Amino acid sequence: MSEPLVRAEDLQVSYRDGGGRPVRAVAGVDLDIIEGETLGLVGESGCGKSTLGRALLRAVDPSGGRIHYRGRDITALNSSRMRPLRGDMQMVFQDPFGSLNPRRTVADIIAEPLRRARGMSRAEADEQVGELLERVGLGRAAGSRRPHEFSGGQRQRIGIARALAPSPRFVVADEPVSALDVSIQAQVINLLTGLIRDEGLTLLFISHDLGVVRHIADRIALMYLGQIIEVAPRDAFFSRPAHPYGEALLSAVPVLERTRERIVLSGELPDPADPPSGCRFRTRCRHAVERCATEEPALRPVGDGRSVRCHLPLIDITAPAPTPATTARRSVHP
Repeated sequence: MSEPLVRAEDLQVSYRDGGGRPVRAVAGVDLDIIEGETLGLVGESGCGKSTLGRALLRAVDPSGGRIHYRGRDITALNSSRMRPLRGDMQMVFQDPFGSLNPRRTVADIIAEPLRRARGMSRAEADEQVGELLERVGLGRAAGSRRPHEFSGGQRQRIGIARALAPSPRFVVADEPVSALDVSIQAQVINLLTGLIRDEGLTLLFISHDLGVVRHIADRIALMYLGQIIEVAPRDAFFSRPAHPYGEALLSAVPVLERTRERIVLSGELPDPADPPSGCRFRTRCRHAVERCATEEPALRPVGDGRSVRCHLPLIDITAPAPTPATTARRSVHP
């Protein structure tokens, strides 16, 4: 496996909730994102996915651990020292309308990072904006209009064009299609897939929708209550998850898993300000034993290119690894 473009080591992000209680939204995450791959980060709402993505971009400050980008420790860099890296690290937001300035034209929105991060003249930036708008399927004429004149799917294309403007190497896409109709989701996913291939981007794709993630990701990172609890190649995860939480999630997606036993998780996601002792998933796990309440499992390799945070993984760690699965991305059809 190639060297990681982005590496998190024991990464932690804390804040205080409305009642003033400390919450560890990201609780000791170790994660490698390999250059050129698309890593799908999945989990329930409130598990810390978006906070982790923003922390990796240094959009929020970590409270502990380390973030390395291209081998460089960027954990404690101040805003002025981070500025040269901003063009290299971009984000596509969930709400395309909320992330676009309604008072500015599309051309001005996209040209801003070109002039700021790449030092282009106005004429150079205008030409590049036209090319970007064509690449995302909107056409050059769209540059003279404002965001409110576009549909949700078109606004997300504008957001993608803006993220691509400074020629980044690493992009975090935070639920980029969750607010769109299903048919529009397919168009945007196909657009992202083509751009990843053409530009050689490294993408962290954050979503709660396993069906969407299956079509775009090379590997899957499963998150629960601030922790990464499984990392696996895409096809290995969807055919045979190693963590009971992944097993339950897959069983709830009938389009993907028509023959699996339906597993209903008991209870709600625990209070992140007061997580369970030992394994954080144990209060909802049908396989939990006494050890799960007293000893926190570590994220450990279990073969087949995957790691799992579980005392009783669902795969036999002594079994030979199956033939490696292809990582070719597939087109999504509405």
